[in-house]
Amino acid sequence: MSADLQFLEEWIPERMDPGTVFVLENQTSLGNAQNPYVAVMSCPRCGTMGLITRRQLCGGEPMICGGDFCSAEYQLRGENICYRNPQ
Repeated sequence: MSADLQFLEEWIPERMDPGTVFVLENQTSLGNAQNPYVAVMSCPRCGTMGLITRRQLCGGEPMICGGDFCSAEYQLRGENICYRNPQ
């Protein structure tokens, strides 16, 4: 299953629908220097917002929702959100 990724041009938290990304300014100053946080993404299932790294945004690393009642696992592939298949 996959869904489309949405991007916000300016930071308006109320407009962060599930699967929305806002790319941060001053990216190199946040997190690990080798893989800094570069964006805020809302979970495509529940909408919980969290920071994501450069590798996650470029599709190299999967993500797990940090919400209290959601544990969605997904990865970005271009502008598509691909969910991990249950085994």
